[in-house]
Amino acid sequence: MLALQPHIAVAQHYDELYGADGLPRPQYAPLAATLGRLERDEILARVQAINTALLQRGVTFTVYADAAGTERVFPFDIIPRILTAPEWARIERGIQQRVRAINAFLYDVYHAERILREKRVPRELVYSSRNYNREMIDVDVPRDVYIHVSGIDLIRAEDGEFLVLEDNCRTPSGISYVLENRDVLKRGFPDLFRNYAVCPVDDYPSRLLDVLRYVAPHQSTEPNVVVLTPGIYNSAYFEHSLLARRMGVELVEGRDLIVVDNAVFLKTTSGLERVDVIYRRIDDDFLDPLYFIADSALGVTGLMNAYRAGNVAIANAIGTGVGDDKAIYRFVPEMIRFYLDEEPLLRNVPTFDCTDPIERRHVLANLDKLVVKNTNASGGYGMLMGPYAASEERERFKDLIGSNPRDFIAQPVIELSSSPTIVEANMVARRVDLRPFALYGRSVDVPPAALTRVALTEGSLVVNSSQGGGSKDTWVLQC
Repeated sequence: MLALQPHIAVAQHYDELYGADGLPRPQYAPLAATLGRLERDEILARVQAINTALLQRGVTFTVYADAAGTERVFPFDIIPRILTAPEWARIERGIQQRVRAINAFLYDVYHAERILREKRVPRELVYSSRNYNREMIDVDVPRDVYIHVSGIDLIRAEDGEFLVLEDNCRTPSGISYVLENRDVLKRGFPDLFRNYAVCPVDDYPSRLLDVLRYVAPHQSTEPNVVVLTPGIYNSAYFEHSLLARRMGVELVEGRDLIVVDNAVFLKTTSGLERVDVIYRRIDDDFLDPLYFIADSALGVTGLMNAYRAGNVAIANAIGTGVGDDKAIYRFVPEMIRFYLDEEPLLRNVPTFDCTDPIERRHVLANLDKLVVKNTNASGGYGMLMGPYAASEERERFKDLIGSNPRDFIAQPVIELSSSPTIVEANMVARRVDLRPFALYGRSVDVPPAALTRVALTEGSLVVNSSQGGGSKDTWVLQC
């Protein structure tokens, strides 16, 4: 059987399951006992049934860089990651604070620019961001909310403290895996939930719909909300369709919408239907060929005019990408102090700015000890894991940083916490991160619906699905 045996914690990283005494932490003890009673063959048979169910449901993702075949079933591990109520309460407060500050920053940089004039954030860093959208200058967005949906990536450091690794403020994905993970785990392993009071996750779509309706620009008891998708070939199309279905709204492509007299309408068999809110899952550049990429077939001609006229709400707002630029990430604690007059509740990972000559020299001299990230890349692409990279790769990054330092930051290697994971019929320790999702409407809501990503490759610290990662169900325990 796949029994959990007494364990000696590894000093270099935090073990989610085991304490320093080598025994399961209190919140994991009932789970460990239940797993210990299950036969190995029974566990593996149920795992196979879950994988089959996920395949049939279309819970897949796309690896664009793999020419051998892009469509993959998202690997799911049946051993949940457990967070206690006090742990979650601290995470919730920290994320609420962070999202409020980033939203205030976005309003400011497109309006008065106070934080730039007072030199708390370098003006040139904002203006040089590829995600700073000049078309948004002096545009008032509904309710002054820019980041209606965000995903804040956290890691647990060696001492057990949660640190913010990255902010995702444009079109963060992953909530569909949270919803599906919980459903298949309940069906496949209902006995794991015995002795646990776990916060539900299935009300996330209704909470999201409340936020979208709240920001509708027109006084209407039933604002018309749509989900705008690039189409079936997008890596997150399953999520787009799932959210639209669970919210009970239309899933549309750009060709389904038309702008008439600076208002957005949905084409239907019975005529044009006014659209009040667009939850877009398309990047800024493709939204309107009149303002951005001229040959984009994904967006809606004239959408920006309707948006600037205040006749439609777009979530997330256009131009939010400057708020999660990796080069600006290190200034979020300063944003919290500047806009909220508070001290950050969640710390950043120490970050070196390659545009600064002194810090750049340090980075170039220590590439074998650092993680280097491209400020314009995501999904684990454009990254150098210095300690594990070949010397040729480090030399290549040295040239890239030297030629365009604005495109890179560097951070020390943080030993992500580990969690027990079933890999090839064996129970092994693998590294994990955490992506809670925040919804910003009347206030910042952080539902207890978080994505735990797991690095399935032994020794890997990269948890992205595009780099071979998987996911776990995340349990937030009720008080």
